[in-house]
Amino acid sequence: MAEITPSQVKALRDKTGAGMMDCKKALAESGGDIEQAVDWLRKKGLAAAAKRAGRAASQGLVSLMVEKTRGAVVEVNSETDFVARNQTFQEFVKTATQVALQAGGDVEALKKAPYPGSPRSVEAELTELIAKIGENMSLRRSAIIEVRNGVVGAYVHSSLTQGMGKIGVLVGLESQGDVAKLEQLGKQIAMHVAAASPAAVSRADVDPALLEREKNVLADQARASGKPENIIEKMVEGRLRKFYEEVCLLEQVYVMDPETTVGKAIEAAAKDIGAPVAVTGFVRLALGEGVESGGEE
Repeated sequence: MAEITPSQVKALRDKTGAGMMDCKKALAESGGDIEQAVDWLRKKGLAAAAKRAGRAASQGLVSLMVEKTRGAVVEVNSETDFVARNQTFQEFVKTATQVALQAGGDVEALKKAPYPGSPRSVEAELTELIAKIGENMSLRRSAIIEVRNGVVGAYVHSSLTQGMGKIGVLVGLESQGDVAKLEQLGKQIAMHVAAASPAAVSRADVDPALLEREKNVLADQARASGKPENIIEKMVEGRLRKFYEEVCLLEQVYVMDPETTVGKAIEAAAKDIGAPVAVTGFVRLALGEGVESGGEE
């Protein structure tokens, strides 16, 4: 049997909000596997479905930039918030985001790309900055959203300076309609994504592995009530509808108007915009998301 450490118990408590003894038992039942332990707690009704991990260990900035029908978002981590406020660091992050617009969404390609005005690559330039400031930093993530016709909506939450903050969101809206009105809608949808953190645009886009995991948890929860299998199947189907409403952008309750969903709000806005509007994709980067105190996942 795997030895369960206090740090594992703490990590599980931060992730689920469950009690210490329940976390310890869940880890013991799951051989020390955190994700299996989360599922075990959920099946017992001891953890919330989508409880996020607690305080992230990382500081730094999430930066975004949009040029016409293309947007880039980049996360650069530092050890302290003090460095995030350093003008030299901010200038590096801004330049790296500009490079990302051309380099694409692959962070490794971004690291190898030439740094403007320097003989070095972006990664080598960051190494120079580390030596100058005296604090470890890392170029952790980057992503691109692009549309053929329409706009890329953008929003930065907890903005520290223009285009940089704690959460960066890009949303692709494909449409032939009024660009100014489309940009306004794009920003509102991006603000919703920042607040509601959807996992996918629609049901068709939900990760099959995430869906299968949810089905298994829901089925085991239903079985615990002692119902027959044919009833369990219907119970799972009903609960999956609730799951989709929580994780699919178009089915979520719209934060700008709780009386409607995001999908319905977009349909209504399309009439004013003068053409149908389709969400082609979104990306949401939250600073330090998925980084534990001992390092990255």
